[in-house]
Amino acid sequence: MRDLVFKRGLLLSLMAVVTAVACGTGSTASKGSVSVMATWTGAEQASFMAVMKPFTDQTGITINYEAAKDQDALLTTRVASGNPPDLAAAPSPALLTSFAKAGKVTALNNIVDMTALAAQNAQSWITLGEPLGDGKLYQTYSWVSLKGLIWYDPQNFTAKGYTVPTTWDSLLALQNTIKSSGTTPWCVGLESGAASGWPGSDWVKEIVLSQSGPTVYDNWWQGKQKWTSPEIKLAWQTFGQILGPNDSNVYGGAKNMAATNYGDAGTPMFQSPPKCYMHNQASFITTFFTSANPSLQPGTNFNFFSLPDITAQYAGAHVVAGDAWSMFNDTPQAQQALKYLTTPDAQAIWVKRGGKISPNNLVPLSDYPDALSKSTAQILVATKIAKYDAGDLMPAAMKNAYWAAVLKFAQNQSQLDSILANLDSIQATAYTSS
Repeated sequence: MRDLVFKRGLLLSLMAVVTAVACGTGSTASKGSVSVMATWTGAEQASFMAVMKPFTDQTGITINYEAAKDQDALLTTRVASGNPPDLAAAPSPALLTSFAKAGKVTALNNIVDMTALAAQNAQSWITLGEPLGDGKLYQTYSWVSLKGLIWYDPQNFTAKGYTVPTTWDSLLALQNTIKSSGTTPWCVGLESGAASGWPGSDWVKEIVLSQSGPTVYDNWWQGKQKWTSPEIKLAWQTFGQILGPNDSNVYGGAKNMAATNYGDAGTPMFQSPPKCYMHNQASFITTFFTSANPSLQPGTNFNFFSLPDITAQYAGAHVVAGDAWSMFNDTPQAQQALKYLTTPDAQAIWVKRGGKISPNNLVPLSDYPDALSKSTAQILVATKIAKYDAGDLMPAAMKNAYWAAVLKFAQNQSQLDSILANLDSIQATAYTSS
């Protein structure tokens, strides 16, 4: 019965999208296509296409999807050559904001239902979509993720008598206990094509927020706080405590970190015997766990705890992220697709498949497929200090240098001073040229 109600609701949502656009353009626009560029591949790409299937079935509009791992470069080239996709979903709002400043994307205020958007989403997500401060919406979010989650295998923890740490000191104590048993405590994978290094950058930004607070965090990504400042340097040094001397706390060390794709990094946790016991990654990683090991069950074979607070004053802080939509070609078909993507029915399809959280408050907790995904959604809603991914908010040149710096640091932590000095020099020009 519940599925029948959902299908009826989805059909009504699609009919409303078609009707609203037809009234606004004078055309039903029931055929044609929409070109979409995003970074999703594999299981994530399959989930996105599952989201769009009811839309295509109802409207006859085909979705031409293009996966772009190096999206910054590819999308920039396509826009410069006058051949952008109709819609792009990017994890970097800064990239899309640069196109908004250049007048290359369409304001969405007269395309999406702003009243529904405001009623169904926290104001913070809408404000993120108005980066120019002119009241115009250039970006909108369908799915988001929660960062700073430490994944582990409960069965392995039980077998070893390990307990989930609730403080930063107890986390460090646990990693030392695991290491003393002869096994490396952490799984880390830094490879991601042209974006290699970003998984390690998550560690740094999560530490900055928890250790030094939201003011330092905001000043940092905005280019107002130097990388060599005591607070940012301390965050890198704290990350170094996690990696250990010569990366001895990480399975395979520096060489394996650089060669292992972020989606595969957690796999050694599930080997027998396990090669590592903990893995820091955002809520989306569950899709990669189950794709690599279909027999794994949430809660039984993998669970998470939040990265413990470092400074009590900033307790409950979390880094969040998402993929923001922007429209490059204002066509009737693209309008219909974007309107559909803002609806709770569309967003619920991926939520039910696992790996994504919807920012829409009309997507019920019952749509999340397991207790773990429900927990991530609840944490996102209850987070006291939520800050968007700092790297993704930085200008492209700064972000890319940040990721590259993580790779250098993982190879040789003793180079930290020169690494941070180089980031300072890039910061001096990256923000003025963006």
